[in-house]
Parts: sequence; structure tokens; C-alpha cells
Amino acid sequence: MSDKPLDRHPGRLSHTVLIVDDVPENLAVLHDALDEAGFTVLVANNGPAALERAQQLVPDIILLDAMMPRMDGFEVCRRLRANIVTRAIPIVFMTGLTEPEHVVAAFDAGGTDYVTKPVRQSEVLARIGAHLQTARLMNQARSALDAFGNAMLAVTPHNGRIVWQTPLARQWMQQYFDVEDGTPGSLVSWLAGDKAAPLTVIRGASRLVFTVADMHSSEQWMIVLREESDTARVQALMALLKLTQRESEVLHWVIMGKTNRDIGDILGTSPRTVNKHLEHVFHKLGVETRTAAAALALNRMRASTPAPAELV
Repeated sequence: MSDKPLDRHPGRLSHTVLIVDDVPENLAVLHDALDEAGFTVLVANNGPAALERAQQLVPDIILLDAMMPRMDGFEVCRRLRANIVTRAIPIVFMTGLTEPEHVVAAFDAGGTDYVTKPVRQSEVLARIGAHLQTARLMNQARSALDAFGNAMLAVTPHNGRIVWQTPLARQWMQQYFDVEDGTPGSLVSWLAGDKAAPLTVIRGASRLVFTVADMHSSEQWMIVLREESDTARVQALMALLKLTQRESEVLHWVIMGKTNRDIGDILGTSPRTVNKHLEHVFHKLGVETRTAAAALALNRMRASTPAPAELV
């Protein structure tokens, strides 16, 4: 019989854990335990090395020693949170410091959780599992927003720094502001002022609209982004109503009040073909008239946009 241990997690997608500790014995023990549990394990024995590995490989979670020479774990955590590539990674501090001020310092630096030394392997595995599950659910929620044409980002209230953003939000921010990182000045000014009215940024024939979704947390404000353009509406109709692209294009122009002849001229097709597409739209939506189809589509798009939080 082979001495090779059986894979206790067959078929499971391996998550990547970065362990940061300046004590080789601690690295070895945790590395072996996590490797045995089915994780892909990265190690770093100092702060600068940890920052470099996290930037290059973007692990799913980081176990971070609080007390290290040259650069302690608190500073490492602050720098990870300041980098848009790494700021959303869950960070679990490993520390022998249990005084309240040290625990507070860990969370102030941006830590997600902490475990005390000597580290118990079962506790570490349990904490990792819980935080990976939370991160997975958050990623699913963000992806769902993107799928329905509503991107989202989170900012810190006191300075407007972007904490995290969905992939679609990042794409739009780069497109409308030509920035790779940081918060555009117009967004900072809007956040510092009256947010009852949305912020609208115009670029060409398209508009990017920012609306407050949640301001109840003192740590993060949630902002919904929505692009308004012919293309954006067509994509939203496709996602929300399960229509083909051409059916969505026809419905979009129906919503805009165009006749079949007008729509045919816009799309480069005959009014008869437009009417065929419209019949398919009626069947899929369970309606019988243009007005009913337009009303249903508009109501569905409004319902897919999170309502703004009460501004208090």
C-alpha cells in the first residue's frame, strides 16, 4: 500500500493561504497543517516579502504575525489595505499580545480576525474556513450585481478611500476617470457634500450614475454605480429578461417610443423583422402590447437597482 496520504478533499478547488512569520519553526508547523488540509500555501518571513507575494499572487487569505523586525504586522496590514489589489483579502493576525490595546491595534490596522500564540491548528483551520466562506458569499453578491448592470463599491466615510469594488465598478472607474487607483476628486467632493441627489459623470453619449445604497456603517459606505446608455440598457434587458441581443435592442427602442419603421432604420432591418422580434418579446414576457412590454421592462430594471439608504 502506498504511503502517500489520501486526498481528503477530492475535487475541491484549492484556496491559497499566505503565512507571514519571522520564526521558521512557526512557518513549518502551519505550512504542514494547511498543506495537509488541502490548501496551497505561500510563506514569507518578513514584511516586505509578504507585501511582494501578496501583490503578485493575491492569496485568498493571509495569516500575519503581529510582531516582526523591520516591519511589524500592523504596518504590513495597513499597506495591504492601502493597495487596491490586496485590500479585500481577509487578514488573520497571529499574536502573543492579548492586551486590549493590541487587539484594537490589529483591527485598526485593518485586520479581519486574530488568533493567539501558541497557535492551535484546529482553531486556525476553523477561522480560515469561516472567513473564506464569508469572502465567497460577498464575491457572489458582487458578481450578481455586475450581472444585472449595477456595479458597487465601498468607501471609507472619513476620506472616501475605495475599500473594494466589483469588477464592473473597476472597469467603469477606469473608463470614466482614467484612474488605476485612488478616488477621483469629483467622487470625494460628492461624498463630502449633499448625497441626496446622485452623482452623474458624463463621457460621450454615456453617463455613469453614483447612488448611495447604505450609509449606516461608520466603517464603509456602499455606493451603487449604474451606466446609462443605449448599450447599457440593452445589456441590462438581456440579463434581466432572458432576451436575445436583437430582442433586447428592439425592446429598448420600443421603450424609447420608436415605431417599427424607426427601429428598422436604426437596426438596419425591415419593419416586418422588427415585428417578429417583438412577437418573441411579448411571448417571453407574457404580455400582449408594446406599452405592457415597456412598462414591465422598466419596472424590472428599477427593481434591480438597490434603493438608496435614508440620508441621516
